[in-house]
Amino acid sequence: MTLIKDGAVSRDSWVHLDDGETINGAPAIIVSYDRWHGQRAEFTAHNGPLGIRMRSDQPPSLIEEHVGRFDLIALEFPSLNDGRGFSHARILRERFGFAGELRAVGDVIEDQIFFMARSGFNAFELADGREPAHAIAALKEFSVAYQPAADHMAPAYELRRRMHSNRRGA
Repeated sequence: MTLIKDGAVSRDSWVHLDDGETINGAPAIIVSYDRWHGQRAEFTAHNGPLGIRMRSDQPPSLIEEHVGRFDLIALEFPSLNDGRGFSHARILRERFGFAGELRAVGDVIEDQIFFMARSGFNAFELADGREPAHAIAALKEFSVAYQPAADHMAPAYELRRRMHSNRRGA
């Protein structure tokens, strides 16, 4: 697995704990939503960075009240045709104000990385066999977008409006 974070290959300092695994002094841990939900008191007492991994069928509303407790939220993409993670990312960023690392995990492919970033993701776990250079290039593949998104890139209609108003003002 290769981690792309903020547009570059990055070392992953997080430890993903399986549901039955003990913390063992790991400073930065990621736990499943199910485990966090069942052992919330234990993880509330954890002194280090805390991350949560959510399946695509677990909406962000499940953690809305606690979103500020997490330093990382990993959203799973179980298959190419399951796009719920795009909507979940945007809700976490725009509606719930999550400012930490938002990581796409699972079936993360280069063709979707640009759109994942536009939805609010800033980190991507690439499966073995995926080429990190292609993933990084995909983040810069388009210079203009047609619709507003969580990345605040000005959409094409706004750029056109600005261009026309500048011409009239000149």
